[in-house]
Amino acid sequence: MKPSIEAPGATNAFAWSLLNTALSRLGTLAIGILLARLLGPESFGTFAIALVALMAILSFNELGVSLAIVRWPGDPREIAPTVNTISVAGSAVFCCGAFFAAPLFTAAMGDPEATDVIRVLIASVFINGIVASPAALLQRGFREKTRLGIDQVNVWIGAILSVLLAVAGMGAMALAVGRVAGSLISGAVFLAASPLPYRFGLDRSLVGPLLRFGMPLAGTSLIFFAVSYADQLAVGTILGSTALGFYALAFNLSSWPVSIVAQPLRRVAPASFSALQHDRAAMNAALTSIIALLGSAALPPVFFLVGSAVPIVAFIYGQAWLPAASALSWLAVAAISKVFCDLAYDFLVVLGKSGTVLMIQAASLLVLVPALVAGASWFGLAGIAAAQAFVACSVVLPLYLWQLQKSGIRLHPIARKMLLPLVASVITGLLAWTAASMIPDTLLALVAGGVAALVVAAILVRRQADQFRLLRTIGRTAPKEVPA
Repeated sequence: MKPSIEAPGATNAFAWSLLNTALSRLGTLAIGILLARLLGPESFGTFAIALVALMAILSFNELGVSLAIVRWPGDPREIAPTVNTISVAGSAVFCCGAFFAAPLFTAAMGDPEATDVIRVLIASVFINGIVASPAALLQRGFREKTRLGIDQVNVWIGAILSVLLAVAGMGAMALAVGRVAGSLISGAVFLAASPLPYRFGLDRSLVGPLLRFGMPLAGTSLIFFAVSYADQLAVGTILGSTALGFYALAFNLSSWPVSIVAQPLRRVAPASFSALQHDRAAMNAALTSIIALLGSAALPPVFFLVGSAVPIVAFIYGQAWLPAASALSWLAVAAISKVFCDLAYDFLVVLGKSGTVLMIQAASLLVLVPALVAGASWFGLAGIAAAQAFVACSVVLPLYLWQLQKSGIRLHPIARKMLLPLVASVITGLLAWTAASMIPDTLLALVAGGVAALVVAAILVRRQADQFRLLRTIGRTAPKEVPA
């Protein structure tokens, strides 16, 4: 009998993924605060330049073929060896190219000192290519409990080593070495935890279909990276690496409350949608449920960030980092919009519309680049962040909503479900801003606004109990493996 590689329950998977993300985010937030105070904006800017380069390569690293494992309607054993071969070979090529291209990129970004940091970080690219298939198999099987252990190994080994090396005076290189060490050890655990034995193979009859599926996604991911990181590229090239350090901190802080909920949902969503491919009504209902849960849980803390940007940065990171506050409010708005766009992206990809999402990202990039340049020239950091929020909310999100409607999703029920969370969250943001403006004690002001955000989010999520019940059935409806 073949061992089953499926697992029951999108709800259980989401719960484990939520715990995983919360632990990771809380840990990295604490370590990030310590590192920010140890290194300062300049070293953070150097690492941010290297990280942008890394994310660019990772966006198309394994040519998009690993997602085919999540979406594959049959037994993934059929395609896993071929996926491994394509993924690892592609990663090796991209690593070599990045090694030699690093000096050109850092010169364009105005910080040649980032070259060696990039060359260390790109080791993560090859590791990512190796573990892409095991990670996709775990995602397909809703095995987020296993992912929790692996991700915690990655986060904590990398974070602790980074702190130790930063104290030793290694600067930005401390962050790079820590990240690679965490990736290497967690990669070994990924291979050990893989639901299938790790094998290489090359079935020529599968290469064409896999590349036809994956290449549009890889192209989409590259453009998606450009849309997501064009602001950081603009900051680095126009305002310099130190300004990028401020912006990178604001960017990370803005995405923190959103990603605690959004990252687990996005991990579960593609496998959930794939499990329901045979039932479009249930698949559409799953999307509506996930959107309702996401809006209820994520909107209140996002608007808390919008209203409390200055006291948050001053209290957590210190006065030296205050310039980051000018970007934080705008970036929080952009972050929540991007999360809904990412969810629509997952849905459309499962429907096989990878070309459609590619066109959406390309169109948004054409609008974003001139907006970022204008924002940087006129208003500096705040202008770039505002441009990012404007394009995300007024261009990218409407395009995705339009495509969802064309794909059979009724937008009016979604709008009705989102109205109360949006209104309640705006009020929460106003309360947070009022507390920050009127309460002299910074900590007390943050506690008042934060408690209000948590209470509102808890009430809104509790109202979505029916959506949790619907999601609980997802995964159990997926086709099970049959005995050999």
